[in-house]
Amino acid sequence: MIIGNFLQYRFRVTQFVSLLLMATWLSSCGMFGGDEIEDPPADLVKFKPTLKVKKIWSTSVGDSAEHLRLALTAASDGTRIFVASHDGRVSAYEAIKGKRLWRTKTKLPLSAGPAIGGTALVMGSSNGDVIALDAGDGRKLWQTSVSSEVLAAPAITSDLVLVRTVDGKLVALDLADGDEVWFTQQSVPRLSVRGTGSPVVKDNVVFCGFDNGKLAAYELADGLLIWEMLVSPPSGRTEIDRLSDLNATIRVVGDDIYIVGYQGILSALAVESGQVLWSREISSHSGIGVDFSNLYVSGERSDLLAVVRSSGRELWRKEILLHRDITGPTAFNSSVVVGDFEGYVHWFDANDGELQARTRAGSDRVTGPPLVVNEMIYVLTDGGKLYAFKDVTRKPES
Repeated sequence: MIIGNFLQYRFRVTQFVSLLLMATWLSSCGMFGGDEIEDPPADLVKFKPTLKVKKIWSTSVGDSAEHLRLALTAASDGTRIFVASHDGRVSAYEAIKGKRLWRTKTKLPLSAGPAIGGTALVMGSSNGDVIALDAGDGRKLWQTSVSSEVLAAPAITSDLVLVRTVDGKLVALDLADGDEVWFTQQSVPRLSVRGTGSPVVKDNVVFCGFDNGKLAAYELADGLLIWEMLVSPPSGRTEIDRLSDLNATIRVVGDDIYIVGYQGILSALAVESGQVLWSREISSHSGIGVDFSNLYVSGERSDLLAVVRSSGRELWRKEILLHRDITGPTAFNSSVVVGDFEGYVHWFDANDGELQARTRAGSDRVTGPPLVVNEMIYVLTDGGKLYAFKDVTRKPES
């Protein structure tokens, strides 16, 4: 059984209702001896690989975060890989060979990040803590508290840390000492999909999506609103029908913003004004991959979709991983890579969506999208394991 999304009520009852809903969901799916699962995960198809993918190294980074739906992902500065675990351990590894460079025990229930900016490594916790470490040796630089749980990696500029919290706030902290510089807040619905998208900075503007279906642009210096757009309007008779969270981190490429909502639409907007350039119906909470020409989206049912960036025209759609709870897609060379709930990592041809390779990062769920660093791809599992893979397919002689 795949629990595709945890739902959460706001205001002090988040954890209770999440567990209640999870139990109800499991019961309705027959996990407690009832009916059969309505939408079982697709069986893995047999195919002839066209890429040879090799595991280069792997390591244990901390305890398991299974079922918690955390936003713990790998980050890199190009030569090192940084990871954090829910038990508070933060580690740095040499990217190519996987040698551990340092490890720090923060003793915090880490839930988001890390994010790397300059010499600082910043993470958020389930208790609303934000902590910064020195990326060189892991020593603590500062620690501060925000209003609620952090479920999105922060964004870091030359002097600010931008943190999105689950109660609808976007908070700017001073990178030097963690002091609050400004904050802004959007209204949040009583029920939402667990998770939030990370803020994204372009020039002097920070963009952020919210659980009320709005995307907003703010002045980086003081948090003043520049524009906001309701890109995923709630609709339906019940609270579940009206879920319209913008949980997937937006993509900003040149003068365009790409965003997708849960039970909503995939849209391209103008950076300057928020004007909608094109849109098409698709529901997603996992994320968007992007390359020079195309966007790649993991749909709500774990269908994988490719569209042209300039127009939104669909190029291909693959449904061979339906209900396998795939991650957001990562564009890598001429491939699109996703992980799934059983730890499998799938490689698709970016041109036509044909399956190219399949490997496995253990048996635990992969929640966050794979990370690309140079010619390697890194996968962090909910079981607290980090894997490094490489496409070693022999290239033809030139």
